[in-house]
Amino acid sequence: HALMGGKERYIEITANPALTGFTAGKILWVRKHEPEIYAKARHILLAKDYIRYKLCNVFATEVSDASGMGLLDVPNRCWSQEVLEKLDIDPAMLAKVYESPEVTGTITAEAAALTGLKEGTIVVGGAGDNAAAAVGTGVVEDGRAFATIGTSGVVFAHTDKLSIDPQGRVHTFCCAVPGAWHVMGVTLAAGQSLKWYRDNFCDADKVEADKQGVDPYDLMTAEAAKTPIGSNRLIYLPYLMGERTPHLDPDCRGAFVGLSGMHTRYDLVRAVMEGVTFSLRDCAEILRGMGVQSDVILACGGGGSSAFWRQMMADILGCPVATTISKEGPALGVAILAGVGAGLYPSVPEACRKIVGVNASQAPVAEHVAEYDKFYEIYRGLYPALKDSWHKLAEL
Repeated sequence: HALMGGKERYIEITANPALTGFTAGKILWVRKHEPEIYAKARHILLAKDYIRYKLCNVFATEVSDASGMGLLDVPNRCWSQEVLEKLDIDPAMLAKVYESPEVTGTITAEAAALTGLKEGTIVVGGAGDNAAAAVGTGVVEDGRAFATIGTSGVVFAHTDKLSIDPQGRVHTFCCAVPGAWHVMGVTLAAGQSLKWYRDNFCDADKVEADKQGVDPYDLMTAEAAKTPIGSNRLIYLPYLMGERTPHLDPDCRGAFVGLSGMHTRYDLVRAVMEGVTFSLRDCAEILRGMGVQSDVILACGGGGSSAFWRQMMADILGCPVATTISKEGPALGVAILAGVGAGLYPSVPEACRKIVGVNASQAPVAEHVAEYDKFYEIYRGLYPALKDSWHKLAEL
């Protein structure tokens, strides 16, 4: 940020703060710590773009993945000369930028011999993981969003008009639909919170699940469903790994607030599920504040496969939640992009309308929404109340 003349200017151009996971920071790290390797470098490619190079012998990338490099002018969908100059990175090292369904090259004779793919087969831009998941779930038009409860949590919404959070709490990327963007909030310990709880405190459930031949999670959530909303006045903060959205704080940590002698293991299971879903709502609230509204949310990831968790999402996010018929998600998404590139479909949204089927949605239940709102208000106040204590702990 100092190099760029301030965080505000950097976010205006790249639509994101300078995060350690983004490529720009990694390039500067290699240049500083492994100068002999940097001196030999001629091209900088993302993982999938290296595979493209081996298949087609071209140096190319596309806008959705390039948006996560910290070097792209996201509003204008091209490399930022200003950022490259300030960071002293040679533009010749970066690949040509395409839109996701554009043809970037064709399979070479050598790649054909090695893979069995037909020589001359087109290879399109493709997409980063979340952008590909958006296409595979049909989140390619305004009003569409998906929420993933995997290891981390993601709330991801499509927008036809550019919207950037000046505080950098959520990411704005070019999406796989030419001329459109997506806005994404990321929480770091979603499904991971429940896995941590299961692995450390639920041995009895694992044994019982083995006996019954079922998944321990199914057993745990069936018991948790018997606990009332608010987990008998117990709130879980899912900051096991620090947090990205909305706090951008690596020092905050998980907590159970309100523990009493009456609480059972399953009250804690439910509290974990509720806390993770509250963290998704934190993301959704920022998107709403940016004018990115959703009419329906598609649930993805392991958590999304639980009807109980989906109903909780609908009630806490105040929006119908559905699942797609196909479970392929990102793989289906890039296949659709290839279909558009090959001319089988006129556009990404039209291809998705034909290919992506959605199951019936679960609507929010009004009395549940009102009940969850009370606990969410308390949840929101806990991060500011505990922040200083976490920072002191981190210093010990």
